[in-house]
Amino acid sequence: MTTSSTTRAAGKKAAAKSTTKTSRPSVDTAKLTEQLRVKEDESPWSEEEITEVRGILLEEIEQHRVELQLAEDELDEMLRASGDGAGDDQADAGAKTAEREHEISVAANARGSLRQAEHALEQLDAGTYGICEECGNPIGKLRLQARPRATLCMTCQEKQDRH
Repeated sequence: MTTSSTTRAAGKKAAAKSTTKTSRPSVDTAKLTEQLRVKEDESPWSEEEITEVRGILLEEIEQHRVELQLAEDELDEMLRASGDGAGDDQADAGAKTAEREHEISVAANARGSLRQAEHALEQLDAGTYGICEECGNPIGKLRLQARPRATLCMTCQEKQDRH
């Protein structure tokens, strides 16, 4: 196991154990049950369902913040150590480049996932959660319960995936 994967594994364990939640203003879940749109064949959101989705999003936000911080710390460490590569052969230089590119990718993925989770939480707080950003139709409770960060209905997601 490389240093970066060891560091990342330790960070994920810390994120899983973390009990600190993002502080957010309290939201009236009873009011949200009336505001949030659902598909015609679905029951309205219950307060318990809203609370569960909110909890999942808060956990994801915390986890992605930890992952992003670890990836950025690892990149900083690599960049500081990059001057030590004098005399490296091509294989060593290539391995370092590949590891650096991997860490950049990990940081970019964590940053994107963090933005998605924060955006979904903002939509939930605003009462616009579950509305497709492409067509304006309800995304569907089942899809949102499976993927709380979803911003597109299945039809629009499939169209986007094809292009």
